[in-house]
Amino acid sequence: MTQFDARNVSMVMDLYELTMAEGYFKSGDQPRVAFDVFYRKVPDGGGFAIFAGLEQIIEYVENLRFDDSDVSYLRSLNLFSEDFLDYLRKFRFRGDIYAFAEGTIIYPQEPFMTVVASPIDAQLIETAILSQINHQSLIATKARRIVKAADGRSVFDFGARRAHNLDAAIYGARAAYIGGADGTATVLAAKTFGIPTTGTMAHSWVMYFGDEFEAFKRYALLYPDSASLLVDTYDVLHSGVPNAIKTAKEVLEPLGKRLKAVRLDSGDLAYLSKKTRAMLDDAGLQDCKITVSNSLDEYTIASILAQGGQIDGFGVGERLITSKSDPIFSGVYKLVAVEAGGKFSPRIKLSEAVEKMTNPGIKKVWRIYQNGQA
Repeated sequence: MTQFDARNVSMVMDLYELTMAEGYFKSGDQPRVAFDVFYRKVPDGGGFAIFAGLEQIIEYVENLRFDDSDVSYLRSLNLFSEDFLDYLRKFRFRGDIYAFAEGTIIYPQEPFMTVVASPIDAQLIETAILSQINHQSLIATKARRIVKAADGRSVFDFGARRAHNLDAAIYGARAAYIGGADGTATVLAAKTFGIPTTGTMAHSWVMYFGDEFEAFKRYALLYPDSASLLVDTYDVLHSGVPNAIKTAKEVLEPLGKRLKAVRLDSGDLAYLSKKTRAMLDDAGLQDCKITVSNSLDEYTIASILAQGGQIDGFGVGERLITSKSDPIFSGVYKLVAVEAGGKFSPRIKLSEAVEKMTNPGIKKVWRIYQNGQA
């Protein structure tokens, strides 16, 4: 599996996938089938979504196998025959997967992935496919909305500590990068996926030393080429920014270095950033950037910038990593065709709810462009 996770996750599947698989196994002949993966509704009422999660799906199907402990557990359920359990022990995925590239724009109802395989092979991977795609496409789409709102300013994922678990933090950082974020504060995600990483200091560093200037001084001496100071531990305008300027003048400039950035993590970010920018500029620190964090998303970022906020970069945490405003991606996995006589015969699901009906048959997606836009 991935570099950071050596667990056997093959049985991340719903029980019905196994019971249906045994049914197909017992039926003998297994003509190929086709399943489409598509989604029904764009999160947050947006115009499109961003596809992500394909790499992890490929890892899953390449490593899908049932080890002795898996078979023993399934035997303990008293549901499955020994010949089927023996079949699972030797199982390897043998189908074909056709998919868009990660990072591609996707629209509702269009199949961005199609699985063509035996019914057993296709059925057993359903949950894993939807789990990866629904999570990563959700976060990638949210990241894209946030990046658009930032209007050319840097956006970094700061969400690990508010993610739903460790996997969500790592894969969420990956998805955010696919969606356009410039990097992540999560070191393991940066290492595993080659994502640029960033970070400054914690409030605890400033509080530990008691004296804010002493904390800034020590940090600047440790990292003179990348000093970024957190200025809101006590009082942004009367303590934090003045001490940051003092650090730039008395600590860094004698070393021939410049203060890289200051970060605001609370308060009225539009107002404070404008005041901070004026103070830095008056001190000759026009090149010092201002970054902000604190429960940001596309809505708060747009509001801050509309108020004239003087901000160069955004660290976005909980509302990105959980897609707080709309935390569900409606991806589904539906049978659309069964092979018969060397040709695929279409299948359709009917429903009184129109959105639940499926589009039958093998399909090819076309993009129509007008003035460079899909």
